Amino acid sequence: MNGKALRRATLSMALGACIATMVPMLASAQTVSGAVAGNATQGDQITVTNTETGLSRTTTADAKGNYRIAQLPIGNYSLQVMRDGQAIGQAVEVTVSMGSSTNINLGGDGAVNLASVQVVGSRVVPLVDVTSTESAMTLTAADVDRLPVDRDLASVALLAPGVTKGESSFGGISFGGSSVAENSFYINGLNVTDFYNRNGFSEAPFAFYKEFQVKTGGYSVEFGRTTGGVINTVAKSGTNEFESGAELVFEPRAWQSKANDRYFNGERYLTFSQDDYSDTTLDLWASGPLIKDRLFFFALYELRDYEPTNTNDEGTNLTKNNSSNGFWGGTLDWYVTDNNILSLMAFSNKNENTGDVYTYDYDNNEIGNKTNEIYNDTGGDNWALSWSSYFTSNFSMKVMYGENHRQSFNRSLLDLECNRVQTVSSRPAPPGVQLGCSTNSTVFNREDVREQTRADFEWSLGDHLLRFGVDHEVNTSDHKQYYAGPGALFYNVNAGSPGSSIPNPPGGVIPPGYTGYVRARRNEIAGNFESTNTAFYLEDNWSITDNFLLNLGIRNESFDNKDGDGKSYIEMDEMWAPRLGFAWDINGDSTMKLFGNVGRYFLPVANVINIKQAGGLLDQRTYYAFDGWDVRSLNGVQYAVPRLGPQIGTVDVSQGDGTVGDLRSEVDRDLDSVYQDEAILGFQQMLNEKWSWGVRGIYRKLTNAIDDMEISATGQCGEDGYIGWVMANPGEKVTVWGDTDCNGNMGWVTVDTAKEGWALYDEDGNYQGQRGWVKPKRTYKALEFQLDRAWDDKWALNMSYTWSKSEGNAEGPVNSDTNFSDTGRTENFDDPWVNYGGYGPLANDRRHQLKARGTYAFNDNWQVGGTLDASSGGPITGFGTGNPFDAAKYHSYYICVAQCDSATPVYEHSARGAYGEMPWTWEVGASVTYLQSFGDSRLRVKFAVFNLFNQQKTVRVDQELQPSVGMATPTEPELNEFFGVGYGFQAPRYAQLSVTVDF
Repeated sequence: MNGKALRRATLSMALGACIATMVPMLASAQTVSGAVAGNATQGDQITVTNTETGLSRTTTADAKGNYRIAQLPIGNYSLQVMRDGQAIGQAVEVTVSMGSSTNINLGGDGAVNLASVQVVGSRVVPLVDVTSTESAMTLTAADVDRLPVDRDLASVALLAPGVTKGESSFGGISFGGSSVAENSFYINGLNVTDFYNRNGFSEAPFAFYKEFQVKTGGYSVEFGRTTGGVINTVAKSGTNEFESGAELVFEPRAWQSKANDRYFNGERYLTFSQDDYSDTTLDLWASGPLIKDRLFFFALYELRDYEPTNTNDEGTNLTKNNSSNGFWGGTLDWYVTDNNILSLMAFSNKNENTGDVYTYDYDNNEIGNKTNEIYNDTGGDNWALSWSSYFTSNFSMKVMYGENHRQSFNRSLLDLECNRVQTVSSRPAPPGVQLGCSTNSTVFNREDVREQTRADFEWSLGDHLLRFGVDHEVNTSDHKQYYAGPGALFYNVNAGSPGSSIPNPPGGVIPPGYTGYVRARRNEIAGNFESTNTAFYLEDNWSITDNFLLNLGIRNESFDNKDGDGKSYIEMDEMWAPRLGFAWDINGDSTMKLFGNVGRYFLPVANVINIKQAGGLLDQRTYYAFDGWDVRSLNGVQYAVPRLGPQIGTVDVSQGDGTVGDLRSEVDRDLDSVYQDEAILGFQQMLNEKWSWGVRGIYRKLTNAIDDMEISATGQCGEDGYIGWVMANPGEKVTVWGDTDCNGNMGWVTVDTAKEGWALYDEDGNYQGQRGWVKPKRTYKALEFQLDRAWDDKWALNMSYTWSKSEGNAEGPVNSDTNFSDTGRTENFDDPWVNYGGYGPLANDRRHQLKARGTYAFNDNWQVGGTLDASSGGPITGFGTGNPFDAAKYHSYYICVAQCDSATPVYEHSARGAYGEMPWTWEVGASVTYLQSFGDSRLRVKFAVFNLFNQQKTVRVDQELQPSVGMATPTEPELNEFFGVGYGFQAPRYAQLSVTVDF
């Protein structure tokens, strides 16, 4: 019998004699550590020792036999029972994972119950955590290495049930029907979420991570400021062994399938076939003890050469990009004593990209003269310093301070000379001539800095495990932006028929003789803006019986958004977020559990609101008739710009006139925060020591929203009480500074926006009264089924099916339907008609999802891995512009079907999702891995292919059915001929080779 088999046999014999019970679970601050807990004989001492660092802690089983050792750094430990100074039974190796408790129940002879655990080698790994009430997926770096998973956190998160890719123009990921702007991301407890727009995060080199946790619901009160999901990671750290390594990751252009060019009516409207990239990274790392058992380091440096190439839609210019900045990261852990640890984590993801722009002849595949250089700088330095103290076996603490820096700086050499020109609905330009002389639209420079402080405590009192803490963030954005070119104008060219009404709030129609219109837009802002978020929480994990755990939590949030002068203008406090969960160990042996939770979650206001509302935003939109193209030349390169006909309507500055007004009239005095309520009921069961299955039901309801809405009338003064654009809760009572008596006497005015606030005008401009807004609604209902076979050094499998339904009239703080990404300033509530009659399947609705991942080891040297991600398509809606109730011409769920150029147009309702769904998408990943050892050195070579069958299905289409209201012919209304045409698609197949050597 070999050593591994002997250890397994000895452990198996020892495990048969014990009785399993249930104990509370704790996840330490932001769950970057774990715990070992269980039941033993009263008075026994339980000692756990980290086999890699020598960290050792001891506790004594209480009067009921319960014991718990918290604030343990994740890793492998040896557990030994002591009685009267003598060792009882054999030491057992256990694995401690982030954010969870490894439950080890010990019999009178010190043996461990095997019924509820899996033994991998000689390590005990729990399959069903009967003390957890949350929904989460935890993977180690080794787990991910066995799979064909791309090297970023989003790809890891997409392995979890209910997580989908965001709309293709936004990117990001959606958890449980939420928008992409509602998630939170943590590295070693440091919040690295983008607080400017909330769609993104600061990401470290992938080789920096040790463990990943994806929380899809029911998370505890230590987590807040999210109504989506949480991605929580822990960085690698050093041990008592000096180790080093290198990893080369290679993605050459030759291993990528070409993306398909897209044609409509025989004309190419999207040019993708020349888009590709070359990506090579080399990670070098080292770790070990600076002082044995006391001071450890881990250091990583990543050399990177990333060279993407892309063409514009027309295929008239080509940009060669290059970014080759080195990334670095590291951790330093000082075990001052076994009960006091000082830890530093730091990384930098600064990146500078240079794009060289050339003219391009698609037909002859020839690259011409260089016309421009575009520069884009991103990323920043990030660090967190934490102190953990294990004061007694019943009381522990962790405090942390950290900073998260994110820069975004974009500019080009032609910013003074060239305006950006784009077409809407693919109005063709002169053949072979590019639109505008630059592809850079905006000059912007923003530096975001988060300063985060938090303190977390745990106190065990008999059957109660109390957790409490405070979390404080100061988020500062220093921001400046404007459009490139003369006059700082961005030109959008739109198709249209003579006499058609355009979506200009001041109104206007395309004059006779013209077949389109041009929007010339200025958009500029500058200033320094700060937001402060503070929370405290209290949680009680109460073991009512040995088999039943009740989790009672409360979190209090406060958000304070400030203007450019540092004065509070959106301030919300006393936001109480209760959480209630339970876990029932049905058989009392940790093999079957029923769990559930209900809770409330709040979402802060993104800094983009401070900047664009409280910072003197100028958003000036002037509309002109489209009078054809002027072809010009710059540096020998021809380009087209729109020739402007007569101005249509007046200039629209409703979104910002360049001044900061009286903010009392721009923000509801009694503004309530965005929040979501969630309820989950789940069941999980072990089938044997390797297999388990589970089912989970989820219900989420977004109960409130904050958005900008134009209040153009009041109950007191009708149309004479015009207030303007207000950040408010649509459909609720809004209190702002306004005209109280219709004579100019200012004071607080309350408008019930459920029934008033919008002035109605007919086609002749006559005031017809007022109406209100529908309330925002979003619900998510889902059933998730999972089957899991744990890794045992031979094979592993996880399969899930999710049926879900996401419906309502508001996606969230961003709007994928209309491609509006300013978080909290969507177009959904600009006027009452934007979402009137708009209840239905939302943009992130994926009715069916099937996921699978698995690994199989043929022997000690060869492994194969695979993934499958299949889902039904999102809904297709036909958006209109007008409505049958007044003369407003903006986004709506109504289509003009007759008399569209008259004073009495006829409209029909165009329901959300009425035009079907986009096609099912499915992607298969495959990998083969070769492993070999050379003494103390280890080699891993993995070849992975993503989207193996090169699926390039449509994931986004043009949903503007009627961009303007008019008649195409005397009998046919004007409709967008490109409606339903695809604009976003699955990325084509690509392959990746990674070679890793550990010393």
